[in-house]
Amino acid sequence: MILLSIIFLLVVLAVVSAVMGSPMFFVVRQQESSIIERLGKFNRIVTPGFHVMIPFIERRAANVNLRTQEARYSLNGKTKDNVTIGTAVSVQFRVEQNQAPVVEQSGVYRSYYILSNPINQMESYIADALRSAIPGYTLDEVFDNKDLIAQNVKDSVTELMAGYGYEIITTLITDIELPKDVERSMNAINSAQRDQEAAKALAEAERTKTVVAAKAQAEAMEQTGIGIANQRKAIADGIAASLDTIKSSGVTAQEANELFLYTQWVEMMNSFAESGKASTVVLPSSFDSKSSILPDMLAAQQTEKGSGE
Repeated sequence: MILLSIIFLLVVLAVVSAVMGSPMFFVVRQQESSIIERLGKFNRIVTPGFHVMIPFIERRAANVNLRTQEARYSLNGKTKDNVTIGTAVSVQFRVEQNQAPVVEQSGVYRSYYILSNPINQMESYIADALRSAIPGYTLDEVFDNKDLIAQNVKDSVTELMAGYGYEIITTLITDIELPKDVERSMNAINSAQRDQEAAKALAEAERTKTVVAAKAQAEAMEQTGIGIANQRKAIADGIAASLDTIKSSGVTAQEANELFLYTQWVEMMNSFAESGKASTVVLPSSFDSKSSILPDMLAAQQTEKGSGE
């Protein structure tokens, strides 16, 4: 009976305290810690699980999140070459969870009792560290050393935030925003550089094409020359053979030469007749090797003028 009475009283007390806003029983979730105060003074820190506290005398002052959190800031800075840029900074942090010899030195205690607004305070530290680091670099160097600047900011802020019970996991510069006029200028410069590279590539391609074409033409002319030389050699060999054949038939050398010239003229006349493009053909009046075609051409010209008159 006494045990049942005690249980009944505890249940009634729990219900009444819960209704009046001072619950007797409570549960702390995983990756959280609760700070318990007794009559307004720090009493203890409780870990995840089921817990009991004295109604109206004790209260849960705060639930401290032990998970890694992220804060994002938009901050400005001026580079070494006097360009004001905007930076998007992402900071991952968490409450220190290392065991401390004295509870007042733990990260949970310091994160709640020392710093009232850690997000805003951390922004001030990061802005100060960033504005101290960026002026040491030109605009181009800021882009090249973005990760180094972020690491320097992290090193500066880590020591400061450790005094408040917070651990900085990483600091990232996720974006760099340029003034519109600077951005347009940089785009114009990049475009001009790309055009210059394209022009160089086209010129190199054209030069290569010209060299290849010239080489091919030289080789073709060389082969043409070889062909002409072979052709002339074959013609000379044929003529020599023909003359030998004519001479062997009893014809004198003078007659053989005149016969050969006559044959050449006949072949020329056949070519003119086949082409159909010749209007006037001037032939020597004699196939004598000593005769010249020039007097015949002059005579033909005078005849043409006389007929026109």
